[in-house]
Amino acid sequence: MLSRIPSTLLASAALLAAMAAPVIASAQAASEQVRIRGTIVRVDASTLVVQDRGGEVVSLARPADMQLSEVYRIKLADIKQGSFIGTAAMPQADGTQKALEVVVFPEAARGTGEGHRPWDLMPQSTMTNATVADLAAAPKSVRGGQQLRLTYKGGEKTVIVPPDVPVVTFRPGTESLLVPGAKVLVNAQEKNGTPTALRVTAGRDGFAPPM
Repeated sequence: MLSRIPSTLLASAALLAAMAAPVIASAQAASEQVRIRGTIVRVDASTLVVQDRGGEVVSLARPADMQLSEVYRIKLADIKQGSFIGTAAMPQADGTQKALEVVVFPEAARGTGEGHRPWDLMPQSTMTNATVADLAAAPKSVRGGQQLRLTYKGGEKTVIVPPDVPVVTFRPGTESLLVPGAKVLVNAQEKNGTPTALRVTAGRDGFAPPM
């Protein structure tokens, strides 16, 4: 059925007002939050239909208070000392993290989801939301990249950002983003028995939210 959230996508997560939240990558009850990465198939005033990255089509209720954000590219050089960022990454044998993407949060979103946790972008991936304490050139094996020392309450991580990794930020979105073919990341939850879109992060002109 189109209205059913696929069981393979169910994940345990706290409901947050931005693009990061804790997750346990195992099937959970349908009343808990799920992230759906995919492409808009159809949208109207009350419904959002998305084909997820596994090919399954999911129909979600679209409430009046659904949050909508636009994600867009910025430069690696836009990561500054003191920036508050979120980065999905893969743990490395030497204890560092290799970034898969970096989100530079607007100042108003500083502190969102602060910490280090598992993430469901790829198997074994992590998410670190933290402040950039120091920047340096990445090791010579990662020519042109950056090495970031990230600090958060209770810990710190060293993240290597290769030069080809997408670096993005976000801003409030407009209805013009919600068109068939648009790439989206949807935070959804079953409410009163109906799969419901809580937040949509969308790219423009085919750009896919990398987180």
